[in-house]
Amino acid sequence: MNNQLFRFGNWIYFDKVTGEILHETGEVWHSDPEYENKRNPFSNIPKLMERIPESVGIIKLKPDELEQDFAEGFLGRVNPETLELEFVYLDPANPGIPQEPRKPLSVEVEELRQENTLLKAQNSALTERTEFIEDVIAEMAIQVYQ
Repeated sequence: MNNQLFRFGNWIYFDKVTGEILHETGEVWHSDPEYENKRNPFSNIPKLMERIPESVGIIKLKPDELEQDFAEGFLGRVNPETLELEFVYLDPANPGIPQEPRKPLSVEVEELRQENTLLKAQNSALTERTEFIEDVIAEMAIQVYQ
């Protein structure tokens, strides 16, 4: 008998119009490798049973995907226009007041890293150009005053 367990990521069911989170499975360990294909949440999850399946969107995360975001905040909604998850984080200055839902901090950090790399490259190019222009002006001044 095979006792191997398979790990499946979190499935997020949401209202396609409002982005309201209807159900989250959390990560699941299961002995059936076809478990994901056999799930039928519309037959056993009350909040989904009362819905027309076409009105519900599903986002399937990989195991550990957005793990830090789930640890530091909670899933507030799915943006129905972009289909991006939006998290609510507590404001460190006012921990009792949750912030507005926003994209995962891990995604924001990665976007800022990419932007920072681009800005550094642009800054380097501008510095080189400024040095070149200064050299040209210096040569022109030498030519004028000879």
